[in-house]
Amino acid sequence: MKVILAVFIFFVFGALLIISNNNLALYKKENTPVFKGLYLSWLNNLFLNIKTLTGNVVSQEWFPKNISIG
Repeated sequence: MKVILAVFIFFVFGALLIISNNNLALYKKENTPVFKGLYLSWLNNLFLNIKTLTGNVVSQEWFPKNISIG
């Protein structure tokens, strides 16, 4: 339950940063589509970054190479 709450807070915090950085007043109807586009773009970039990071982690050599002594 704590993980779900942490993820929810992360997404809400991201939304608040987008609203604050772009001076969006969501009570105005013309700002709602702008916010939606910016938020979905942020989510897409977040997904792509996580995908790239995961790919880089998976492609790493995690076990030491066999060292022959002698």
